[in-house]
Amino acid sequence: MHGLMMGQPLTITSIMRHAEEQHGEREIVSITHDHQRHRYSYRDAFKRVRKLANALQSLGLKPFQSVATLAWNDFRHFELYYGISCAGFVCHTIYPRRFAEQIVYIVNHAEDQCIFVDPVFVPLLEGFADQLECVRSFVILAGKESMPETSLPNVYCYEDLLAEQSDSFDWPDLEEDAASSLCYTSGTTGNPKGVLYSHRSNVLHSYAAALPDSMGLSANDVVLPLVPMFHANAWGLNYAIPMVGAKYVLPGPMMGNPEVLVKLLREEQVTMAAGVPTVWLGLLQYLEKSGQTLDTLEKTVVGGAACPLSIMDEFRDKHGVET
Repeated sequence: MHGLMMGQPLTITSIMRHAEEQHGEREIVSITHDHQRHRYSYRDAFKRVRKLANALQSLGLKPFQSVATLAWNDFRHFELYYGISCAGFVCHTIYPRRFAEQIVYIVNHAEDQCIFVDPVFVPLLEGFADQLECVRSFVILAGKESMPETSLPNVYCYEDLLAEQSDSFDWPDLEEDAASSLCYTSGTTGNPKGVLYSHRSNVLHSYAAALPDSMGLSANDVVLPLVPMFHANAWGLNYAIPMVGAKYVLPGPMMGNPEVLVKLLREEQVTMAAGVPTVWLGLLQYLEKSGQTLDTLEKTVVGGAACPLSIMDEFRDKHGVET
C-alpha cells in the first residue's frame, strides 16, 4: 500500500518551479567578465533557463548525455545548472585548475557532448581541444560584443544562442532517481572518479542545507557563496538558495579578491556567506588593514578544511559574526 499524499517526484525541476512561482521577484546579483553588477529576478532567470533548454535541444543532445561547464559563480552558470539538468541532461561541472591531462581524461570519461565555457578559460581549452573525443560544440558564456577570438571548432555565443530560442518549454517528467549532475574527485589516487548525483539527492540535500542546525537559510537572507559552482555542486547552495527564496549574490571571477568581496558584502547587505578557510583569512586580513566592518553579515559557513579557531574568534569578537 502506498500513501496518497505528496507523490510528486523530488526533482530539481520542482525547486525551479517553486522558486519562480513563490519567489519570482527576489533578486540575483552577479559579477561577470562583462558586467560589474548584473541584476535580475528569479523570474527573469528561469525565463532564460527555458530558452537555454530549447537551445540544448537544438544542439542535438540525447537524454542524459553529459554537458560540461567551465565557469565561475555567476548568473549564466546558475542558468546552466537548471537548464541542463531539468531538460533531462547531466550537468558536468569541471574544476578549471586541474592539470590539462586530468581535464582531458574526465571530459572523455564523462563523454561530454558540449562544453559551456567562460571566456577566460577559452585558451585553456584551445590547448587540448583536439583530444576531446566526444565534444561536438563549444558555447562561450558571453554576449557578441565580448566574444573572444578562438581556434575552438564549432563555437556558439551564449547570448546569441539564447536569443534565437522561445521562452516556452515543456519540461520532461523526470524520475527522481534520474541522473542530474556530475563532479569528479581530485584524483589524488589514480585518475579522478566521477560522482553522479540524482535529482532526489540534490533536493534532499537542499532541504538539509536549509535546516537551522545546518546553514539555516530563509527567505530573509542574502547569501554570498564563495564555494565554487565547479566544486561539489557549490555545497548545494545553487539549489537551496532559490528553494527558500533568499537573495543570491554571485562574485564571479572575483571570489578570491577580498576588496571586491567586502564591497559586495556591505553594498548588497549579505547576511550569510560560505567558503573555505583561506578565503576568510584573506578577507579578515583586508578588513583589519582597511578598518572596515561587516554590519549585516550574521554568519559564515566554513568547509573544505578545518576552520582555525583564530578565524572563528576574529569573526565573533571583531564583527559579531557566527562561524
